[in-house]
Amino acid sequence: MALRRLQVTDFRCLQSADLVLDSRFTLISGANASGKTSVLEAIYVLGRGRSFRTRRLDNLIRTGESRFVVFGDVDLAERRIGIGVEGSSEGLRARLGGERVASLGELASTLPVQIIDPELHQLIEEGPARRRRFIDWGVFHVEHTFLPNWQRYQKVLKQRNAALRLRQTRSMVSAWDGELIRLGTLIDAARIRYMVQLSAVALTLARSLLGMHLELSYRSGWARDGTFESALQDSWAHDVERGATSVGPQRGELVIRLDGSPVKDRISRGQQKLLAAALLVAQLRLFPHDALVKPTLLLDDPAAELDGDRLLSLISELSSESLQLIVTSLDPAFRAFGAPGRHYSIRQGRLEAVSR
Repeated sequence: MALRRLQVTDFRCLQSADLVLDSRFTLISGANASGKTSVLEAIYVLGRGRSFRTRRLDNLIRTGESRFVVFGDVDLAERRIGIGVEGSSEGLRARLGGERVASLGELASTLPVQIIDPELHQLIEEGPARRRRFIDWGVFHVEHTFLPNWQRYQKVLKQRNAALRLRQTRSMVSAWDGELIRLGTLIDAARIRYMVQLSAVALTLARSLLGMHLELSYRSGWARDGTFESALQDSWAHDVERGATSVGPQRGELVIRLDGSPVKDRISRGQQKLLAAALLVAQLRLFPHDALVKPTLLLDDPAAELDGDRLLSLISELSSESLQLIVTSLDPAFRAFGAPGRHYSIRQGRLEAVSR
């Protein structure tokens, strides 16, 4: 019930790679700039349909080539399914079991993947959009109606915004409001339910890793003392001026406080990383135990990012979870998670299996 094989062609510095992955722990060791992170990035693209390092698809294509291909075999209970993505100047194409996918959500359902990397602190440091994506990945995996509701909401929102930009009458714009309110309210309620669960788990982890009291809350994309319907009515003049809908779940926010104070700009970069790691581990703990596939967690050289004691605490938390771990390290003798079931060394984009 995990990613068992990965094949990569012309992705970043990887001309060709073929890895058999362990269901528990795979180690990829090598020097800096050898291509370790590119292997993790390829797995991430396979499960998310996008990179964690760049928004530009052409940056992922090996120099001199016109496309990249990433393919994986995923074990789902008693069957194995192929999942593949191809990126080119024409965009990204994805297939699942040989069939074109209608939504990238199908990739996430088949290969749920998260990453702890050197940029993990951005979950705390950046704006609300990144934290919304973090929440929605979790909600998506625990509430099966969330994704279709969100997709439908986005379509209706696009139609309403188009009507606003065309300066259509209020009655014509408001024709979209009923469905927008219905779906937006469902999305908001799902996020709030999820945040209650996440808060309870993350509080303990944050105290263990940071020694501080963590408070999480979800702020809806409208005034907390009103409804989405009333917020839409009140924002009419502003929406007309902007040519876009200014309230709704597309503006929701994860609010984080430590020891009673807003977290942003209050803690160090290292503490931001630990806090973000605590949130991510809490999210993985909420992953449904009866899912057909367990989540894959990518760790990009964790020993370089966290000090010894904190690293051991985090590893202790991770080791207790039902996860597939794929870890990169400068040290080929890295054994913080025990002996790897599979070990590969990489040099200048070329991977070799390391015998036990």
